[in-house]
Amino acid sequence: MNSNKVNKRQKINDKNKKQKKKMKTWKKVILVIFLILLIAGGIFAYRVHKNGGGLSGMLATVVGHDENTRKSLGEFQVLLMGVSTDQEGVSLTDTIMVASYNPNTQRAVLLSVPRDSFTGENVKRAKASDKINALYNLTKDPMETVEAVNELTGLDLKYYAIVQTEALIELVDALGPIEYDVPINMDYDDVTQDLHIHFEKGLQEIDGQEAEELLRFRKNNDGTSFPTEYGDNDIGRMRNQREFLTAVVEQTVKLENITKLGSILDIASRNLITNVDFNTLKDYLPYAVEFSTENLLTESLPGTVPDLKQTNNVSIFVVDEEETKQMIKELFYPEEQTEDGNTVDANTTNSSSSDSSATLSKSNIKIEVLNGTNNGKVLQELVNKLTEEGYNVSRTGNTTSTSKTTIANKNNITDTIMKDIEQIVGVDNISNNRTGASSKADITIIIGKDYE
Repeated sequence: MNSNKVNKRQKINDKNKKQKKKMKTWKKVILVIFLILLIAGGIFAYRVHKNGGGLSGMLATVVGHDENTRKSLGEFQVLLMGVSTDQEGVSLTDTIMVASYNPNTQRAVLLSVPRDSFTGENVKRAKASDKINALYNLTKDPMETVEAVNELTGLDLKYYAIVQTEALIELVDALGPIEYDVPINMDYDDVTQDLHIHFEKGLQEIDGQEAEELLRFRKNNDGTSFPTEYGDNDIGRMRNQREFLTAVVEQTVKLENITKLGSILDIASRNLITNVDFNTLKDYLPYAVEFSTENLLTESLPGTVPDLKQTNNVSIFVVDEEETKQMIKELFYPEEQTEDGNTVDANTTNSSSSDSSATLSKSNIKIEVLNGTNNGKVLQELVNKLTEEGYNVSRTGNTTSTSKTTIANKNNITDTIMKDIEQIVGVDNISNNRTGASSKADITIIIGKDYE
């Protein structure tokens, strides 16, 4: 009996020893796993840090980038073509834009190409087929439109993306309603296209179907269009398109929409006709989350609409070559090479020009004022204030909608002058970066919605 108890106790002790041994073994395994995870996490954190940190650095690390990947990425440029098909099956590119993004400078450009831009040989013998928006329907080759845009602008675009109407509708619906400040009351009906556009001026939440209607709007049933200060007819239409796309971009890069990236790419793959390699596009995505629409420059090609008597009774837009050349330089090539090979910003002056700018009188300082609001009165109000103080307002115009008023010192104008202008404008957000699109202005003021 006693021996049985001893044996039983021995078995229990042996079992306890085995369990303790197993526990020690598991503790060692868990410790090793913890150390591996700690080391891996440390390496990952280090790589995220080397890749710039934050969400961008984390995404770059996840897709296998290192600190040199971003540096090796050049500016991405693509021609966007919004195609709508009428009831007769005619595919016209109602929206044509050059879009660019630089991941290193976080600078982007949207440049509208008027759909009636003339691409023919002789203006006096113009035909409807000479308009740039007819090229895709005639040739079914997107590169024909790309080459025409390159010819008009002097750019060297290689990529295109044809956006079907369905893509825009799906994208906007995937992101949720887009908050957008509709510039005017819109009231238009076309029963032949089953197109009905009805919006009230002001902040609206736009869904996919409404987005299509908004971007197609040109004029009301009574013939009225966008006001002159916004940009009448097609100019206003293109500005409205750029500003809505800006709102879409702003919402796309929000943190909460990162989880929708898969569905966004799926929509793109199903609805886009493009020669862009999606693997190439993915290389830019980790850095796009850093992008702010405050770094987005928007413009439209300059030119004129000749009298119909001069154009064979065909309404066309003739692009101004000289103004376009200057605009392209400012938007896409803001840097230039010095004689010693160093790269400097094109808007930065050397020491001698800095000295001369310091001695400029108020009347000699050229100020450009751009209106980033939907209120045309504020533009004239600020121009009047500046001229009353003796300043030379050399250029006015409209730009993409912005919430913040900015003042850009483009020619090393003295602090005294800048402070004076700051007091006139009533804001203290002075930037030495290029924020406007003018080659000859010493100072650019962009009026935001905060202007009073």
